Amino acid sequence: MKYKVTFLLDKTNLWFEKQLKNYDFKLNRKYFFKISKNPNSVKNQNIVFPVSYTKILPEKFLKKNELVLVAHSSKLPKHKGFAPLQHQILENKNKIYMSLIKAVKKVDEGPIFLQNHFHLDGTELYEEIRKIQGNQILKIIKKFLINYPKINPKNQKGKGNFNKRRHPKDSELNIYKNIKQQFNHLRINDNEKYPSFFNFKGQKYIIKIYKD
Repeated sequence: MKYKVTFLLDKTNLWFEKQLKNYDFKLNRKYFFKISKNPNSVKNQNIVFPVSYTKILPEKFLKKNELVLVAHSSKLPKHKGFAPLQHQILENKNKIYMSLIKAVKKVDEGPIFLQNHFHLDGTELYEEIRKIQGNQILKIIKKFLINYPKINPKNQKGKGNFNKRRHPKDSELNIYKNIKQQFNHLRINDNEKYPSFFNFKGQKYIIKIYKD
């Protein structure tokens, strides 16, 4: 028997698509893989991975598929919600966890199948951070697929918090703080989609950061 697996991507948030398409899970004898950007077309799958999906999937979607799994970049139940990796970088954290959880009606409340961690060195900029994050997502998904279906989840334990969605306005820098104080803020901002900026004397100024 081959299991049916779909990766559900968000049309508005496709940073992960290239990494996914170039990755070989080497598990084709066990699985049929496909990629979709339309949740309405995804049904009757053994496993669905919504990756960097920014919308909340309705309960009816969860019921149409056997198992829906989300890779969340935090040590759940901490940092539920949006942009968990970015929020942790703003907290000066370099040890980052990745949790693979079952998607349930309440956002990021599902039981945990796997939990890994990785390290940042504190110099990575946006594109590098995304690449590392993508590699860790693929790594934990592959580990799950190797062990499926003989793998069981554990309920989340402890007190958590919920991150709000980040918006372009959150890329604003504080002109009264120096670069060192705001370096992590500069690191997580996308130079093209939501670059760092500051306002001074009624004028908005854009700042982009690159490595030499």
